[in-house]
Amino acid sequence: MTVARFWRKQVHRYNLVGTHCNECGEYFYPPRNMCPTCRRDGKIEPHKFNGAGEVVTYTVIRTAAEGFVHQTPFVLAIVKLDEGPQLTSQIVCDPEVAYIGMKVKPVFRRIGQSGERDIIHYGTKFVPV
Repeated sequence: MTVARFWRKQVHRYNLVGTHCNECGEYFYPPRNMCPTCRRDGKIEPHKFNGAGEVVTYTVIRTAAEGFVHQTPFVLAIVKLDEGPQLTSQIVCDPEVAYIGMKVKPVFRRIGQSGERDIIHYGTKFVPV
């Protein structure tokens, strides 16, 4: 399997697909095979998140790692999705307008490039609503 095909098959990476436990009602992102609360009694099923959420906390990255220098400064935040799970993601906005509690929605954006052939990686980032 080629690298590009491998990443395309990572459904949860591009579509915010996680899981939901029908027993206790918890949502998980990234997806889980077993509910940590219900264990074997839980019935886990795939769930596509709508992506709406809010910023729990954030920081402004002014000195980035190699490959991300051209993006500085940028906002890196923990976003709590409306369904409950929290994830770390970049917020595409001016760092001066970011704040805790800011409502955000997902967007599909370029994450970076790697390898000798400059393979482009895409993924989910967030923008203010």
